[in-house]
Amino acid sequence: MTSETAPRMVEAFAHAAGSAAVRVPGGATGWVGTLTHIHIAPAASFEMEALSEAVCVAGRGIEGDRYFLGTGTYSPKPDVREVTLIEQEALDALNRNDPPLQEGPLRLLPGDHRRNLTVRGVPLNHLVGRRFRVGAVILRGGRLNFPCRYLEELLGMPVYLPLYNRSGLNCGIESGGVIRPGDAIELLD
Repeated sequence: MTSETAPRMVEAFAHAAGSAAVRVPGGATGWVGTLTHIHIAPAASFEMEALSEAVCVAGRGIEGDRYFLGTGTYSPKPDVREVTLIEQEALDALNRNDPPLQEGPLRLLPGDHRRNLTVRGVPLNHLVGRRFRVGAVILRGGRLNFPCRYLEELLGMPVYLPLYNRSGLNCGIESGGVIRPGDAIELLD
């Protein structure tokens, strides 16, 4: 479904996954990660563009990105995806064929996975229902992102199964600002 208006977003903590997790203590603590790459695409299927800095707008997304502009391809179900993140460690594992879920290593570059932010040292699966800071921006973890067959078609690579359960995190923006590669990432809650 391609739209000329922004998709119907759900506040991150109001999403079913986020609202359940926010009431439960736990998750990984004591870590500090790093933002390694920022990417946006102005519309669905467009090539991802690397940015040296990005303006994040609370309740909307990254200026110039398909989620901000409402020019992406969306499920008709409301969701939170103002910003999407993926771990560099997951990409490194694909490159090692770890676990061996395909015929050999898959090299996925930071712009290939179609997530906005590539991070290192950040346990994304533990951030559902949690607030965390990327540089000066505060994000709210909404739900885990799942790989899709569409990504396999775009890349021409069998990434669905190897990315299952490590395909990133969809987030809302609580407090906007400018982010840059190299910014520290830390848990707030």
